[in-house]
Amino acid sequence: MADGNPVGASESEGGLKALVPALIARAENALNAHPRTRGLTASLPHADTSPLRIALLGPYSAGKSMLIAALLRLPPAAVDELVDAAPKTHEPTPYPWNDVTLVDLPGTLSGNGEHSSAARRGVRGADALMIVTTSELPGEAETKAILQALDTDGFADRSVVVVNKMNAENSDRDVILDEIRKRLGPFADRVPIVPTDARDYVDAANDPDLTVAQRELLGAESGIDALTAELRRIIAPGVSGVRPKAQAFELLRVLADAEQKWVLDGEELGAAETAKKVEESISRAKEGVLSALERESEVVASKIRTAGGRAAAGVSEKDGVVPVDLARAVSEELVSANTDFDATFSSSVRTAFDALVAEYGSGVPEPEAWVNDLDSPETTIDAPSDDEPPFARAVREAAEKAAKAGARKMHEWIGKVATGGSEQGSAAADVANWLNKNRVGQKVLDAGGKITNGVGKFKPWGKGKAVSKVAGAAAKVQWALMVMGPLMDLKSVAQDQGRWKAVNENRKMIRDHFDEAARRQRTSLMDAGEQHLSEWIAEVEQSLSGLTKQGAEISEERETALEGIKSLRDDAERLLRPAADWPGGPVFRR
Repeated sequence: MADGNPVGASESEGGLKALVPALIARAENALNAHPRTRGLTASLPHADTSPLRIALLGPYSAGKSMLIAALLRLPPAAVDELVDAAPKTHEPTPYPWNDVTLVDLPGTLSGNGEHSSAARRGVRGADALMIVTTSELPGEAETKAILQALDTDGFADRSVVVVNKMNAENSDRDVILDEIRKRLGPFADRVPIVPTDARDYVDAANDPDLTVAQRELLGAESGIDALTAELRRIIAPGVSGVRPKAQAFELLRVLADAEQKWVLDGEELGAAETAKKVEESISRAKEGVLSALERESEVVASKIRTAGGRAAAGVSEKDGVVPVDLARAVSEELVSANTDFDATFSSSVRTAFDALVAEYGSGVPEPEAWVNDLDSPETTIDAPSDDEPPFARAVREAAEKAAKAGARKMHEWIGKVATGGSEQGSAAADVANWLNKNRVGQKVLDAGGKITNGVGKFKPWGKGKAVSKVAGAAAKVQWALMVMGPLMDLKSVAQDQGRWKAVNENRKMIRDHFDEAARRQRTSLMDAGEQHLSEWIAEVEQSLSGLTKQGAEISEERETALEGIKSLRDDAERLLRPAADWPGGPVFRR
């Protein structure tokens, strides 16, 4: 059999005989892989050619021992030795019969827990069952045990239900059998029901005062011959036909025991639950930020497309260009859209951070700032009305220069603003100095005291960081002006018959350009935002690893083991279906 390849079987018994051993070998490897389940390997069924085992399952005093005496045709002395009124059988007791082994199990429902446990072990080692009850009818607990044997334990097609003591006085055979069928429910038509009276059979065989006719009559009415016929029918396929099915069901029971071994409790359960809680908390935080990132990046893209539509609609029919005031307004809209995104995205990250701190304390690392705080609405600088802030003035002047000098010159100029170039007298550094000389400006530049030592005093490395903050804002303006390029570089449209066509072509070009800019900006924001979030989440996971390490390791081991057990269980259950239900043959995975 090749690993992973479907293997068919013309007959279910033949298929079981060939495939069950391989499945058991896989189970042994899986159970040996972890100390929790290693001890269960001894419970796995193994290659066995011994005679078939038919176990007698039933409550104390149902007459199981008397049934064995009847089936074995024991002489009076042997009957007296075997049959005892007390719950004498403590362990499964074997008796050879017709090339099989009858196994007398301890009586159930006797109030003796050891007896019930021993009976359960006997059932797990049986190839077929004689389920013994009496004409007094099984009670609720006994009925439940019978149905478990037929259904959960898989003995429905390898069992016979024996209703013993049927010749007792005041017993109406038809009424009793009808009631037994009702209690068997869906199995009434699958499992043979044989009424017997083992005592009558034994007496008929051993009472010297009976005539031959009386012996024959009692023997026939005892039902032992009918029981013998049913047992021979069940075992007719022989060891190779019956045992693999029994082993497959026993394998399922061992796998169920293995799953129970992975039920966590105590300290392990607490560790796993803590790890799961932390994982869920981090996942919620991450999902919240990603949701905001997707939503707000699309808002930016929508604003860019809208701004492009406004610009396109504003193309002059006279000369085919966008008016300067409209170009400036569109440029400001682009900067504003990105600034709004920065503030909203930063807020979503902060909300996620606050939620984690509320759960796990100050050990949660604070995320790196996403953008220059200068761009956040809550930190707007309130400059005197008669003194426009230097940076705002620089941006305004840049837009004015753009209209006059064209986009290429504007890009050069704004680049110098961003880097403190000579043309503007180190504009970014000047702006940083100005900001540091007022209370709000210090907050903008240095919320954590990492850049300055107070009013007018930078730390040795502080001015460079302050310049970088200002330059970051300038970069937004530079990006906006790059998008604005087609508006600023438009040539006048020739006044000829193609004027309207040229105007419309310019408008379409502008809309297409802004649509592409919107797509690129959305992608850029998503990529950068996800990267920013991933870096922070990695720091959070590292900081909380002390809470999650033990539980995560246990959970990972448990998940891996249960996945392997489930794979084995699925294959075993597939094998136990009728051969006609094996599409292409059962598939085995290692």
